[in-house]
This record gives sequence, C-alpha cells and structure tokens, in this order.
Amino acid sequence: MNKLSIVLASAASLAIAACAEETAEPTTEDTAAMNDQMANETAEAGTIVEVAQDNPDFSTLVSAVTTAELGETLSGEGPYTVFAPTNAAFEAVDQARLEQLMSEEGREDLTNILTYHVVEGETMAQALTEAIEGAGEEGYELTTVNGATLTATMEGGNVVLTDAAGNTATVTATDVDASNGVIHVIDTVLMPS
Repeated sequence: MNKLSIVLASAASLAIAACAEETAEPTTEDTAAMNDQMANETAEAGTIVEVAQDNPDFSTLVSAVTTAELGETLSGEGPYTVFAPTNAAFEAVDQARLEQLMSEEGREDLTNILTYHVVEGETMAQALTEAIEGAGEEGYELTTVNGATLTATMEGGNVVLTDAAGNTATVTATDVDASNGVIHVIDTVLMPS
C-alpha cells in the first residue's frame, strides 16, 4: 500500500507540473502581431464611404455622394456622424426631383442635402439618446456640416430626426462603425430649408 501511495503521489505531482506550464511574457513580435491585428480590424471597417459602398441598401446614397463629389471629404479623417438614408428613403423622394438633383445642374442642391445628413464628431447612439433626454421636450439640436440644424427627439424608444421643413426620419439602425466615424441608418431623406 505504501508503494501505491508513492506511485499515486508521483503521478499526481507529474500531472500538476505538466498542467502548470509557465506563462511566457509576450515578446516584441507577439505585441507587434497583436497591434497589426487590431489595425487590420480597424482597417476592415473602412471609411464611411467604403462602408456605404459595401452595403447594397446604400447604393443610391453612394451614387449621390459620387455625383456631389463628396467621396473624398467623407473618406477623410473625420470623425463624422452620418445619418444615412437607405435606397427606400431615396425612392420616396419625387423621382423628377431626384433626377434633377443627380444631374450636373442639381449638384449644389444635392451637396447641400447630403451635408445636411452629416454632423462633425462621432456621436454613438447612447450618447445621442442621453443628449436628447437631457434636452427636454424641445429635443436636441444637431448642427450639420452645412450649418443648418436637425432636431433629435425620442418617439417610442426610437431616435427621430426632424428637418427644417418639419419632415421626420426614424433612425432604424445605429452605430455602424467606420474608421472615420459612425453611420446611423434613417428611413427618410431630410431636406434643409
């Protein structure tokens, strides 16, 4: 019995020693590899324009950004918060008006409309919701890149944006990450005054 105890104790010691491998400190190579992986994950998100180009629901928006020659701006450093109308939102716009906006003659108006959907800085959904709640019944005013304002309120747990003409857009998806900001998806094209 004594020999059995010694054998079991030895086996247990070997098992514990095998399981208790020393944890190695990360090497410079390991740290560099981790940094590369994090950089690749950020790069994978792409710029606001690249994220929009990768989503078929934004094909009309991407065409409009191209027509307005805003691609370089929205691919810039930022950060920006973009309230991005879907294709369905553009389909609700009078088609004759949309065709006019997408023409050479309509470029200035189109640029004004698109920049009305962009706010400087990165505003995530939670921060926007908290700002709205802190602003009271009048809502929270967002100053857009074109200098006009949008009013953000809460309705039924959703963020709703109101433009200068009183039209509303509901935010249908939030916090779409981009390397130079964030996209919130909306269901209506907003119009500045």
